[in-house]
Amino acid sequence: MTKQLTVAVVGATGAVGSKMMEQLIKRNFPIGTIKFLASARSAGKPIEFNGQTYTIEEATPEAFEGVNVALFSAGGSVSAVLAPEAAKRGAVVIDNTSHFRMDPEVPLVVPEVNRGDLAKHKGIIANPNCSTIQMVAALEPIRQAFGLTKVIVSTYQAVSGAGVSAIQELKAQSENWEAGKNVEANILPAASDQRHYPIARNVIPQIDKFTDNGFTYEEMKMINETKKIMHAPALKVAATCVRVPVVSGHSESVYIEVEKEVSVEDIFDVLRNAPGVVLQDDITTQTYPMPIYAEGEDATFVGRIRQDLDNKKGFHLWIVSDNLLKGAALNSIQIAEAMLEDNLL
Repeated sequence: MTKQLTVAVVGATGAVGSKMMEQLIKRNFPIGTIKFLASARSAGKPIEFNGQTYTIEEATPEAFEGVNVALFSAGGSVSAVLAPEAAKRGAVVIDNTSHFRMDPEVPLVVPEVNRGDLAKHKGIIANPNCSTIQMVAALEPIRQAFGLTKVIVSTYQAVSGAGVSAIQELKAQSENWEAGKNVEANILPAASDQRHYPIARNVIPQIDKFTDNGFTYEEMKMINETKKIMHAPALKVAATCVRVPVVSGHSESVYIEVEKEVSVEDIFDVLRNAPGVVLQDDITTQTYPMPIYAEGEDATFVGRIRQDLDNKKGFHLWIVSDNLLKGAALNSIQIAEAMLEDNLL
């Protein structure tokens, strides 16, 4: 008989939290008891889950007593305070924020890539950045087969990565453009103390704030997280992260350099057998990944694979995935499933 677990969801009403709830149901996660936790402002409100109505409870340290798995998606400041409290009370925290990702004591995990790191956890496991997850899922099989020395990625990231309010703003801006009305921008590209730009009919070459080195925090997340997940500190990684007027589904143009001289067909063969990856690459039928078709799908889709014209060890790839699923909620649930299978829960 499958072990029945007590699960807590922190931040269930957000874009990622609602997807976590959907995945728990869809994947038939063994829930004995579930509780939904939020700020005092939301406590007491009803929430629907799997045909039943629950009452949201205030997220306090004591609320995690008896919890086996705590899924966090309520912002880094919440995780910073409550994740250690939940772990202290025996819960395994799977945190979807950036707060713990680069903590050397916290595993940063994509199950298809570094599942073994789960055994090293000390109560908290970090879910990587959405754009990082899909890239390493596609590149790790190539790295294992042929080695990997360099990664240069440019992203085309959907507005859902910035939350429900960004989705609503894209819709409102698009409607106002069509109606000839004033277009207001209050959300993107970054926090409230930054200048804002419209995303409808636009692309914004900034996600999150800028760091002192000219890269944004989003770009540095991709750079640092990729090295940590792959256990490849010497890997050369550079990123340019761009927000595009797409609701869901991140796309990435990725250039890589491998250690061995191989062919495009060799890359195809590796990706055809890669877990969680779907190869979509046929130029005769114009078959390649697109976010409109990746939305709602679990896989990471890869196509447009070409050998570089000047470097035999260089290859170009196009990688697409649903950022709210594999890029966030699904990966979190897969971490919990892997821990259950490996007797870590």
